[in-house]
Amino acid sequence: MPISISIVSERKKDFLDLLLLGDEQEDMIDRYLEQGDLFVLRDHGVKCVCVVTQEADGVVEIKNLATEARYQGQGYGTRMMEHVSGHYQGCGRILLVGTGESPRHIRFYRRCGFEYSHRLKDFFVNNYREPIVEDGVLLKDMIYLKKAL
Repeated sequence: MPISISIVSERKKDFLDLLLLGDEQEDMIDRYLEQGDLFVLRDHGVKCVCVVTQEADGVVEIKNLATEARYQGQGYGTRMMEHVSGHYQGCGRILLVGTGESPRHIRFYRRCGFEYSHRLKDFFVNNYREPIVEDGVLLKDMIYLKKAL
């Protein structure tokens, strides 16, 4: 069976374990999961998920992108980004993504065509109960990147 990507509109919480890889606090996921589009990539089982919300006229935002840990680095995240970009392709649309200051994640999004947009100071400090460390970096600010579609 070839790789497939579909939008799931019911029982989105069935994917919570995977969503928690992309956003470590369930109540934060609850803020956007039901209003967002949940994309699920399957390749002999679920490998990657992505949640995208409509933020403003012509602006959509990736709120969560997560690939099963054992399948990271195998192109599933890139494939998902290509699909999401194509899905929202349109005249003057902007795709935003917010991430921590992990160099690995910033490099990934830059490879996918994103460029720096802005920063939200102390986002992780003010919105998460526990400190979040990724790749040895304590996350404080949310770094926003954007891509014209």
